[in-house]
Amino acid sequence: MEIRKMGPIGAEISGADVKTIDDTTFGKIYQTWLDANVICVRDQSLSIQDYLAYSKRFGLLSPHPAKSTRHPECPEVTLLGINKFNADGSLNNDIYRRGGEGFHTDGSYEQIPYKATQLYALAIPSRGGDTFFSSAYAAYDQLPQRLKSKLEGRYGTFKYGGLKQLNALLDEKDRTAQPVRHPLVQVHPETGRKLLYFDQGKILSIEGLDPADSMATIEEMIGYFAQPPCQYRHQWRKGDIVIWDNRCSYHKAAADYPPEEDRIHWRVSIKSQ
Repeated sequence: MEIRKMGPIGAEISGADVKTIDDTTFGKIYQTWLDANVICVRDQSLSIQDYLAYSKRFGLLSPHPAKSTRHPECPEVTLLGINKFNADGSLNNDIYRRGGEGFHTDGSYEQIPYKATQLYALAIPSRGGDTFFSSAYAAYDQLPQRLKSKLEGRYGTFKYGGLKQLNALLDEKDRTAQPVRHPLVQVHPETGRKLLYFDQGKILSIEGLDPADSMATIEEMIGYFAQPPCQYRHQWRKGDIVIWDNRCSYHKAAADYPPEEDRIHWRVSIKSQ
């Protein structure tokens, strides 16, 4: 097995078959993931059961709330890139641009957020369709001390769809779920490093601030996300497995590939055991 760092964050692993690796090898993969925020294991050939078995080594699989895009036989798996055209032939942007609304962390709308998200690439377009990642550790470090002090000890409220109510992928009865609250400044439970927990598309408010100050502070935070530090851009290949740590990273899809071409992944959402 070979491990190659891709920069301040991101690592590429080659020469491993995730169907057969032993616990020692998996331990090296897991530690690389903690160190790098996001890793790619290249050149895999997996059945859906192989994929589920490997994913469960990271934690508890949690079905995504968007029931309409779940795999019909394996609800733990979300199908990304399937059925992106409407009945009239027009492009369904909720499917095509999914994940491309800006840097975010998955599961911020959950009472217990996702530990990790993992994708397995089944079909890759001829160009475009990359995924961008950035570090929540670096995001915290870049904030001015004034803003760090303001956010310390404060909670944000989060909801699927956020202020813009971008929740078309949810069943109608699930769109009224109550907001949840999470501390904006956190310490990673495994690395002990301080980070900024933020999701610009799902945050509603900052508790303890009046509405105007809350919105102004959120807008200031979003400003830092226009070009977040410590980025890694993943260029997909068929057979890639990519997993990122939602506790300490943000990501977004490029949403720029030719719509007539396929970009299809299996996705799982993982929580701590």
